[in-house]
Amino acid sequence: MADLAPAIVPFDPGYSPATVESHLAQSGHLMAGLKISMASWLIANEEQTRRKVFAAQAFGVCPIAGGSLFEVASYHDALEDYLDLCARTGLQRVECAEGFTELARTPREVVAAAEERGLQVQFELGRKHDGPMTARQVQELIDQGQDWLDAGAVMLVIEARESASDVGLFTADGELNATLAERFAEAFPPEVLLFEAPTKASQFALLRHFGPQVVLGNVRLEEVLRVEIYRRGLHSDAFTEPRLRFPGRAARPHVS
Repeated sequence: MADLAPAIVPFDPGYSPATVESHLAQSGHLMAGLKISMASWLIANEEQTRRKVFAAQAFGVCPIAGGSLFEVASYHDALEDYLDLCARTGLQRVECAEGFTELARTPREVVAAAEERGLQVQFELGRKHDGPMTARQVQELIDQGQDWLDAGAVMLVIEARESASDVGLFTADGELNATLAERFAEAFPPEVLLFEAPTKASQFALLRHFGPQVVLGNVRLEEVLRVEIYRRGLHSDAFTEPRLRFPGRAARPHVS
């Protein structure tokens, strides 16, 4: 599976620049992006935040602003100021969302404002505090996601927060609702769909279900290599998974 395209977007909740740089040097070739998450980057030393953003760019990894700050800025009618700040900081994409607020602007208005500043947009589908998605909500989110893609968004993100428990596609026990996950996969091309998977159980469940091409996000930097060896069938837990079996020689017959 050496020809797999990068399909993981880890997140930085406030690591030191040296930590981020080291992980980029080790694993940047596996990353489709790096989410500079939460509001940590806003209150951190600006020079050090820029250092992390520029390190991602140097390794060919797209630096992405997480969605919570977008929601706060939009709520306080400071969207243009926020987008200006993202552009000045060197971020290349902003995550937009309605996870805990309601947007007053249309997708086309938001995307146009971002593109004026040279920024891409991705949109996160799902609420942060309303429990797991229902079948009816999934259809509403599919319609919402299509509106954002039509407006020019480049990716849709399926909410799972940092727990993958009692949120999004995951039950209170952390079980993946594969039926609802399939609804998203049937509605959208795989290259524009990112499933948040912050825990080992959620990461492995999504890879088992969808196979190695599924794009995963909200993975901690120190867990990137573990996820990627599982994706490639090189992890002991993936050894017997048909979708993840290492494409080597035929298995030798068992000798008792």
